[in-house]
Amino acid sequence: MKVVSRALFLAIAATALNLSLRAEEHDAIKPVPREGGWMTRHEAMNARVKQGNVDLVFIGDSITQGWEGRGKAVWEKFYGTRNAVNLGIGGDRTQHVIWRLDNGNLEGISPKLAVIMIGTNNSGSNTPEQIAEGVTAIVTQLQKMTPKTKILLLAVFPRGENDADTRRQVNEKTNAIIAKLADDEHVFFRDIGKKFLQEDGTLTREIMPDLLHLSEQGYTIWAESIEADVASLLGQ
Repeated sequence: MKVVSRALFLAIAATALNLSLRAEEHDAIKPVPREGGWMTRHEAMNARVKQGNVDLVFIGDSITQGWEGRGKAVWEKFYGTRNAVNLGIGGDRTQHVIWRLDNGNLEGISPKLAVIMIGTNNSGSNTPEQIAEGVTAIVTQLQKMTPKTKILLLAVFPRGENDADTRRQVNEKTNAIIAKLADDEHVFFRDIGKKFLQEDGTLTREIMPDLLHLSEQGYTIWAESIEADVASLLGQ
């Protein structure tokens, strides 16, 4: 009965967002791999999930991969004992994540929770509607491949110095669309973007040194902002 409910929810969401997942329309929904070190990391992630014992996954791009860099200490503090796996690869767009999920990133596992934050790398070449279709495709994949997994879908983080940044504007419009994917039963949407900003909406280099990627302080804000949801959805 629950599977039918999820399928029905996704169908309604797709209709509401006027989505038509036809691969010929635009590249944000065309699953494609990348070359070089990307494939090496992809295969390493596949090897890790094949070992099992995965309760929590983070899915995303370089901002997510950065949990292994500037965010390493924060990751260890918040997720070190939670059987967590980092499924982030720098430079990824929605289409690359779609390909990865179809090619081993979830093989043989059924995490209790998946945290998704993806789309900022699409913001220079895709419309908010197109990016939202890519994100929806990823949510749909997770629902089909591991239906017991709860999904914590995060709004795409703010970028650029202020609201005048055109790619930040694209992200904000994308967020307004993907927020509609939440049913607060299987898919939960949270926009923690304001936590990174000053009161006037500016982004400082203390939080994001290049106005895109997080500092250790930024990762602390991220972890603290979602902790209540993570603990609840993991059943802790």
